[in-house]
Amino acid sequence: MGPRPGSRRGRAEPRGAQPRPGHWRNRGIVSPMPDPREVVQVGGREVTITNPDKVFFPGPGYVKRDLVAYYLAVADGALRGVAGRPMALKRFVEGAAGPFFFQKRAPASRPPWLQTVQLAFPSGRTADEVVVEDAAGLAWVANLGCIDLNPHPVRADDVDHPDELRIDLDPVPGVPWSQIREVALVCRSVLADHGLVGWPKTSGSRGIHVNVRIERRWTFDEVRRAALALAREVEQRAPALATSKWWKEERHGVFLDYNQNAKDRTVASAYSVRPTADARVSTPLHWDEVPDVEAEGFTLATVPERFRRIGDPGAGIDDAVGSLESLLELSRRHEREGRGDAPWPPHYAKGVDEPPRVAPSRARRAPVEATGDAGGRRRSIHPLVEIGRAAEKGDAMAGLVRWKARHPAAARHLEPADVLVDAMRGRFTTWTRIRVNLRHVPPADRPGQEALDPDYDPWAGYEWPDRSGQRERAPRRRSTTSPD
Repeated sequence: MGPRPGSRRGRAEPRGAQPRPGHWRNRGIVSPMPDPREVVQVGGREVTITNPDKVFFPGPGYVKRDLVAYYLAVADGALRGVAGRPMALKRFVEGAAGPFFFQKRAPASRPPWLQTVQLAFPSGRTADEVVVEDAAGLAWVANLGCIDLNPHPVRADDVDHPDELRIDLDPVPGVPWSQIREVALVCRSVLADHGLVGWPKTSGSRGIHVNVRIERRWTFDEVRRAALALAREVEQRAPALATSKWWKEERHGVFLDYNQNAKDRTVASAYSVRPTADARVSTPLHWDEVPDVEAEGFTLATVPERFRRIGDPGAGIDDAVGSLESLLELSRRHEREGRGDAPWPPHYAKGVDEPPRVAPSRARRAPVEATGDAGGRRRSIHPLVEIGRAAEKGDAMAGLVRWKARHPAAARHLEPADVLVDAMRGRFTTWTRIRVNLRHVPPADRPGQEALDPDYDPWAGYEWPDRSGQRERAPRRRSTTSPD
């Protein structure tokens, strides 16, 4: 997408204008520096691209202009996933290698043709979020540094009833890609048995997503219940491959993240570029591609040509709207069998039938009558130690390297799934926590809990609201696993 007619690059100042910052003087003549902007025409609308040559992917050298050009090239497919939906803006203003932040409220300086809709969140707060309707909207959000697109599973004309059930296959460390593909195929079978059609895509990160169009009849809680029932059915059919367990210390294989269907959760949509070193793309697939697909083949450079050649494998999703009645009946059957609700992320209100919201490694002992232990102290079902907390993942991983150097005997026994790396939600962005499960380490070689290294406090300096009349207490760290 090079400079186009009407580009404002190098535009002269109006006669008599005062010098702006960045001008330079030569023999008393004021001349403008080149204006780092381009204006592109998209569907009859003008979209200004600021700093089009800013590097967004240092490895391959892709700049912001390349990102905008990509989204325009695959606009028909990308809009199938985002058009008419409120969108959380996940902004990488310094590119994929830099930090990011979530912006829920639409910027005040937005074009008049860009629509918004008000959403209410579990916290009780509201925000007017951006609603992209066309290719110009895609270019506009890409210019803001939104590398991937994160729409909600609802339409702007009814924000209380999702029209999409989302299956997020999230592997634990060490799981081979072939196993993720196998679980995706089991998901297809379960969906078909319940009268639903799944539409697979690579996540662009470590997993696979399967989206399902549904009638707009059910609440977020009901859609989540259906997703939980599906996850448990997949786990039952492929117990060695998949899990529905929420707590990381209990997981194995591929986790089906049912909580991606909770209100206020978003995932990267179809054709989203992901902030990876190779600019990988979340790419829709035909089901016959799934058994042999390799995710690294889909990047910002390769997907536009694939799109031109074969079209969009997800093109029929809006014509395959299904009912959740069968999955909800399965959920009711699970409840009758004693499998009710499952844990929610910690910043949601606790459900009536939700199990105790505490990790198994922190569960308390049984009452004294059953154990003879009058203390009710915590039982270490899983021997976890926390290593560190950091604003940046790299800093947290460096702390893990130092911990392994201090405890080589323990480190030798760790398996990939024993290192728990959690992306935790802060005020505007995520931070990283690292824990280690010592279950495979002989008891004599298990280190105790040490001072965190590094020890980052995401709430430092935050002034908590006054809650007069309540008992004063230290602020609780709130967290949730980030979207894949």
